[in-house]
Amino acid sequence: MGKPDYVAYHDEEWGVPVRDDRLLFEYLILEGAQAGLSWYTVLKKRDAYRRAFANFEARKVARFSPARMDQLSRDAGLIRHRGKLNSVVTNAQALLATVDDVGSFSDYIWSFVHGRPIVNAPRQLSDYVATSSESDALARDLKKRGFKFVGSTIIYAYMQAVGMVNDHAHDCFRRQQIVDGYRRKK
Repeated sequence: MGKPDYVAYHDEEWGVPVRDDRLLFEYLILEGAQAGLSWYTVLKKRDAYRRAFANFEARKVARFSPARMDQLSRDAGLIRHRGKLNSVVTNAQALLATVDDVGSFSDYIWSFVHGRPIVNAPRQLSDYVATSSESDALARDLKKRGFKFVGSTIIYAYMQAVGMVNDHAHDCFRRQQIVDGYRRKK
């Protein structure tokens, strides 16, 4: 049996389509924090990130001062990589600029998959990919908009997490549940 919190994340969250800008921002930050680490490391620190970063309210985070960021760099509940921490503020500012430009962050990112999840059916480990043409394009555009820690591999993992890509294994019980749930919401 796996770790209960990890299993709960898989069973309840991973791959479920997200359209809420605040939650999309949270996942973007957590995926960036994961770079070079395991997802479980980040998952264990998620509550600390929520406390430290105003529950990922981008308008509040965008105004964090250098002094506040210095304080957060000493918080043992966070991944204390200065670049990753500073990217939270940078990304909040970039997200707000994107929302001003296009209306909603959700509409913006979902446009890279034409508003509908890509449903894959991996049967074996070799069927999984780390990037796609969609993650390449989204990562490129995010970088142009000033976002940090948004390489194609991070963005592909992000797309999986927020349900833009359904990469649940072919025989995983969640794969079809998520597809059916998406169809019902349409």
